[in-house]
Amino acid sequence: MSLSLTFENAQVLRPGGVDYAPLSIAGGVIAQAPVGRRIDLSGFRILPGIIDAHGDGFERHLAPRRGAMTDLAVGLASAEADLAANGITTAMLAQFWSWEGGMRGPDFARRMIEALARYRTLGTDMRVQLRFETHLLDDYDAIADLVQRHGIGFVVFNDHLPHDALAKGKRPPRLTGQALKSGRSPEAHHALLKRLHEAGPQVPAAMAGLAARLGEMGVIMGSHDDCTAQGRATARRLGLRVAEFPETQEAAEAAAAAGDPVILGAPNVVRGGSHSGNVSAAQLIGDGIGNALASDYHYPAPLQAALMLGDWGLVSSGPARLLGLSDRGSLEPGKRADLVVLDQHGRVGATIAGGRVTHLAGEAATRFIA
Repeated sequence: MSLSLTFENAQVLRPGGVDYAPLSIAGGVIAQAPVGRRIDLSGFRILPGIIDAHGDGFERHLAPRRGAMTDLAVGLASAEADLAANGITTAMLAQFWSWEGGMRGPDFARRMIEALARYRTLGTDMRVQLRFETHLLDDYDAIADLVQRHGIGFVVFNDHLPHDALAKGKRPPRLTGQALKSGRSPEAHHALLKRLHEAGPQVPAAMAGLAARLGEMGVIMGSHDDCTAQGRATARRLGLRVAEFPETQEAAEAAAAAGDPVILGAPNVVRGGSHSGNVSAAQLIGDGIGNALASDYHYPAPLQAALMLGDWGLVSSGPARLLGLSDRGSLEPGKRADLVVLDQHGRVGATIAGGRVTHLAGEAATRFIA
């Protein structure tokens, strides 16, 4: 059941700036006037709930160890608790469809998506972002069918094949570990990678056909790890308008110049740069490039990064626009009651998603139940 509450004396971030006027919620949305029980949140800040445009941190909840998770609903509940504890009210769960196998393979992808469709959330809006490997040419029809059947609204085209090593006839790095995760022998896994690599000339036409099909369904599409302006231009021509985690300044600038939304990694901001030597997300933001900060692999990162940068829009209104979610992203009457309550240390005291409490802790909990 959604709550009817009025929060008083808190510092509230609204579209026009910060004020101390009461904020009310009722019927799952931000209310126009005070309603319900009044809660004194003196000393706290209230901000729009975080919208995570890309995160695969749920993987550790769904597969902590091989065979440990027989009921994915249990893992999804654990993931939701993690999301809520970090102020995330809308989460795009970035599920792979990859040659990597295991929980990134097609069988697990189907299982996870079907489990999420049955899952009864506490309030967090958990959606699928499907990430598929472009060289899996035999799977294109299955991808289109899956997207249509489950109403998946965001698809990202990935290519993580170790092309350089394969082109030189070398053994790719991490081959044995990947093979074990996929359930293949190293020899069979290597043979698969070589076959996929050799199919490269067929990929562009196949991508164009699939992108056209998904575009007709109204799916938001993106490219992942763009390296060059030319690569970004090619993606744009296919309708892959979102540039997700561009690796270079060149690619990011090309996306921004064309008006393409850019998703950057919040962990990149928090740690002061990319762990793999890619362009600094903070540097790009300083240059005016970037529409959304995503958790990538670490759910605490969007909150940390937004506070570090002093720009909450990168985790709220920015991703809302990118994902076409006009009903959220700001604390305005009539919009979905998604909000996060922070204490004076920047810790999450409460998260409310769709008018339902999904996380409550510390002094904020005392105020709520007093």
